[in-house]
Amino acid sequence: MKFYFVLFLVMTGICAQAQDPLGGVGNRFRGIKNAGSGNDSLARRNKFEDSITISYRYLDTLRNYKMDSSINDFTRYYPMPAEYNYLGNFGNAAQSYVFAPNMKAGWDPGFHAFDIYKYTVEKARFFTATRPYSELNYMLGTRSEQFIELMHTQNFRPNWNTHFAYRLLNSPGLFQNQKSAHNSYYLTNWVQSKDKRYNNYIIIAANKLQNTENGGVTNSSYIDSVDYARRDYIPVRLGGGTRYSADFFNTNIATGNRYADFNALMRQQFDLGRKDSLVTDSTVIPLFFPRIRLEHTIRYSKYTFMFTDAAPDAPYYQDHYDYPLTESSSSTFSKRDDWKEMVNDFSIYTFPDAKNTQQFIKLGAGIQNLSGVFDTLQRESVLELIGGRQKESFYNIFGHGEYRNRTKNQKWDMMANGKIYFAGMNAGDYELGASVQSLLGKKIGSLLLGAQNVNRTPSFVMQNPISSFHLMQGSPDLKKENISHLYATIYQPLLKLGLSGHYYLMTNYSYYTDFYKINQYNSLFNVLQIGVNKVFEAGKTKQWKWRTEVYFQQVVGGAPLHIPTIYTRNRLGYEGKLGFPKLNIAMGLEAKYRTNYKGDGYSPILGQFFYQDDQTVQYKLPTIAAYLNFRINSFKAFVRAENLNTFRNLDGSWGFTNNNFAATDYPYPGLLIRLGVFWGFVN
Repeated sequence: MKFYFVLFLVMTGICAQAQDPLGGVGNRFRGIKNAGSGNDSLARRNKFEDSITISYRYLDTLRNYKMDSSINDFTRYYPMPAEYNYLGNFGNAAQSYVFAPNMKAGWDPGFHAFDIYKYTVEKARFFTATRPYSELNYMLGTRSEQFIELMHTQNFRPNWNTHFAYRLLNSPGLFQNQKSAHNSYYLTNWVQSKDKRYNNYIIIAANKLQNTENGGVTNSSYIDSVDYARRDYIPVRLGGGTRYSADFFNTNIATGNRYADFNALMRQQFDLGRKDSLVTDSTVIPLFFPRIRLEHTIRYSKYTFMFTDAAPDAPYYQDHYDYPLTESSSSTFSKRDDWKEMVNDFSIYTFPDAKNTQQFIKLGAGIQNLSGVFDTLQRESVLELIGGRQKESFYNIFGHGEYRNRTKNQKWDMMANGKIYFAGMNAGDYELGASVQSLLGKKIGSLLLGAQNVNRTPSFVMQNPISSFHLMQGSPDLKKENISHLYATIYQPLLKLGLSGHYYLMTNYSYYTDFYKINQYNSLFNVLQIGVNKVFEAGKTKQWKWRTEVYFQQVVGGAPLHIPTIYTRNRLGYEGKLGFPKLNIAMGLEAKYRTNYKGDGYSPILGQFFYQDDQTVQYKLPTIAAYLNFRINSFKAFVRAENLNTFRNLDGSWGFTNNNFAATDYPYPGLLIRLGVFWGFVN
């Protein structure tokens, strides 16, 4: 079924191109990854045949972005953002130190600990390129850690582009049973008819995320014992003592989480308006000014969330989950939720100014059909049984509206949008948002102001006991969460200074109280967050730089929420050419630090971070890394030595053993060496 649906989408796009055989003429400081400013791009300003001009955009954005070739920040080429806290190995569950709640209304299955490793429909890029372009990215780390990312984009016609990307992440880790093996790909196809009335967009994105779970080390004090200088000897709670394996092709996960998803989207647009043309000395360029746009979007998605333990330890499940293992489950323990989603959405645009297509009003409505298959058989309203599993169906009917205006002088961007669920499983959910952004010039800088309000049903895994991962007895009475968000960002380019402020006002905050229990804090509370981003420069040519980011966060009220008061990242080093015209180099030291706090615990079966108020997660020293990055034309290389702060003398033995902790019983690794090569090719 999946194959035929994908084939239908691709053939529809190709048929649209066949009509034209000749062809025609969000953020604090982080933003959308690789969204370049346009001043540092891969556009080569020469007349030779390998020259290229390339840009891209996202499905629901108006702006075009240039490819970013800067080398001062390694995380631009790495799926894990610098401000994220991960459970000890590249590919493990992760959450941000910088507070950012879920601001999405409607259905949410509730599994987000591995989101940063995914390709999503929202992140898919549509390119425009004057020549075929490819990238080959490869990173090798300690203990055979490998990261591969490939991409290719090509315009078959000026009005037809295809883009493909593939990512592989494989990391065995330094501790027992923490291996990760993730595979992702996505494909985009964009076609515009010769008369410019019709556009067709296709996105296919899929992820297979596999992560072993060790439940943490059995005793945190083992980190400071010389007997366990080899970290893969430290006993862990889950996994049966699985040792380190460097086999790149072995992706078997005996104990851990397997998440998979497949997404296929097609959007078709047809415009009504006025034809025109631009006449030059040698050509006539057809133009079209739309006044009305009709849009239809269809999306099919399939999700699987599964935890499996091939050798379950009965006392662990009893102690942590109050889950007694029966004789039938003593050999293998598993939980699984499967979902299928189909969304049909129809929208109408109107363009008040025919010559400014970046100003429009949009109104639309859609229906979302959902079907889920679960392990539990707790309810009498069973619609269907599949292999002993329960299947149920749900739906949502929603409406949405949007206003956008990017002024002709490109100085002001205004946006207001809203979405409301009229009927179905999430009836009463809504999203409201508005923002204004101004580019006031190089001397003054830029300003962004915005506000949001979201009323959302708690995630399905929390509020519905039919989920296989809802291990709490009974159904908690969870009310809709309400979150208001005010934010502002200012950037002054002459001072190289950025300031951001975020204020959250929340009620009915839903959270896990331990490994499986769920609760809700109904009182009103707020979170204040202030960020500063600054570049200091020294030297005659200002090639010595100190790049600093500092975030201050404070929870006001008695909410069950712990976040670090201060998180900071600093890079101090040299950025220049060292006298070689084609060489760009960045080298120095990077330090990250956050204040000690009672960080969240982690539930391996549920794949969820949970609130705990018993133990402070210690950060002994700032995390320190040395780096050397350079670029020659489109070739980039990165060399990093990470966690230098872990070096110490432990009972007469020197080594990198002074580990920080990500969460209770989850230590970070010692010394890591990473070498990355990132190469772009004009075909």
